[in-house]
Amino acid sequence: MTSIDTFDVLTMTDEARNVVIDAMSGETPSDTLALWVEVTGTRGAGYAYDLYFSELNLAPEGAAIGRDGDVTIVIPAASVDRLRGSRLEFANEGGGGLVLVNPNSPTLEETNPGVPADILALGIEGTLGSIAVVVLEEQVNPSIAQHGGRADLIAMDEESGTAYVKLSGGCQGCSMSRMTLTQGIETMLREAIPELTKVLDVTDHASGDNPFYTSEQ
Repeated sequence: MTSIDTFDVLTMTDEARNVVIDAMSGETPSDTLALWVEVTGTRGAGYAYDLYFSELNLAPEGAAIGRDGDVTIVIPAASVDRLRGSRLEFANEGGGGLVLVNPNSPTLEETNPGVPADILALGIEGTLGSIAVVVLEEQVNPSIAQHGGRADLIAMDEESGTAYVKLSGGCQGCSMSRMTLTQGIETMLREAIPELTKVLDVTDHASGDNPFYTSEQ
């Protein structure tokens, strides 16, 4: 585990530290608790986080443990490099709350788990990819923008003719996103690219928080 004296993963502003200390004082037993900070996945172009209080002695092998003022911080091993150099601040906007400022960004593989790494590495600058980008920008996005949606080409496997498309905005989590993809986006792309054989939706629809259409429960 990382030594407390050399802890450089996460720091806190005075305001944020005071908020954490106040919240921790309401927990029982407060004297054995630590602030745990984990990266739980990605959200948009950044990471998603979980901040909570738990017993210090439950820290797993490889976790970084440090101290900022009167607060002990635990960072599980898988989150250490993703959080290194981060700062916990208190923001007054929206009623006030803790904000994690992280200089690190997810890799393409992390933000696009549905796309094989070797396909991501090919980029989208090939002949078919370049055409697909133009179609999405000039035909698809102006159409779905009225619903607050957007579609982006994430990868193009030019050998198999497979396009990997990610939806965002109102299309992320939308119950009609499949229809939008198959009857709208895919149709436009196939008209412009006869070589296209498949269009795959690699959107994380589960994390969509403001869809234009609400999914039925």
